[in-house]
Amino acid sequence: VKAERAVRSAGAKVVRGDVSDLAAMTEGMRGCDAVVHSAALADDWGDPANFHAVNVEGTKTVIQAARDAGVPRLTHVSTEAVLLDGNPLHLVTEDAPVPERAIGLYPESKRQAEVLALAASSPELAVMVVRPRLIWGHGDTTLMPVLRVMVAEGRFRWVGGGRHLTSTCHVRNCCEGLLLATRVGKGGAIYHLTDGDPLEFRTFLTQLLGTQGVVPGKGGVPLGLARAAAWTAEALWGVLPLSGAPPITRTAVLLSGQEMTLSDTKARRELGYQGLVSLAE
Repeated sequence: VKAERAVRSAGAKVVRGDVSDLAAMTEGMRGCDAVVHSAALADDWGDPANFHAVNVEGTKTVIQAARDAGVPRLTHVSTEAVLLDGNPLHLVTEDAPVPERAIGLYPESKRQAEVLALAASSPELAVMVVRPRLIWGHGDTTLMPVLRVMVAEGRFRWVGGGRHLTSTCHVRNCCEGLLLATRVGKGGAIYHLTDGDPLEFRTFLTQLLGTQGVVPGKGGVPLGLARAAAWTAEALWGVLPLSGAPPITRTAVLLSGQEMTLSDTKARRELGYQGLVSLAE
């Protein structure tokens, strides 16, 4: 309902549907010049079948619907998480090799979806892949709510001290890049989006939480210990009838506990991307 109101208030037509509903997707795309596929199950944990159904099979449905509706351009919203192989990412470019299997349910399902998207690009349907890193900003329903709960419950810890570098991408910069990729991007190309120069993860998150009057504290856990705990927790939750999600996951540890920086030079050069919203703003 909230998404429907937002779409209507922007002056756009609402079409109810689901990424598993080919008929609804096709009908919603008819007459469109382009499609941006941003739907995904982005949780750290859950039923592997659900990740596959939404992120992989859902992407197949979107691609087929675009073809059936005769849409000429499709932009697939991906993530740097497809590159998660356990190692830090240091100013990674788009030509960096993607692992045969990404670590974590969300990263692996998004990796498979990205493979499908790139393979679908053709003269009839140009498909572009965009990887924003750590999307944040007003109206965030993913990152900020989780962080606030963790701090409030005393569960927040700086993995590895939090002094490593990170790239970020404000939601308005993300939208700028997605629109540019959709309009002028090359079919079969990947584009990274960031706010510009990397900064210290701890500094960024402290300032971000500070905008909400939340103080994260100074408690930390060594990266090695966090990795071991995450691997153990996921193994236990995978074999025992335990409810809820593990207290720590591999995806969360790897995305927040070591350097995750991307180079957006290609987007700036080929798309004219600027990242108009600064971190300070």
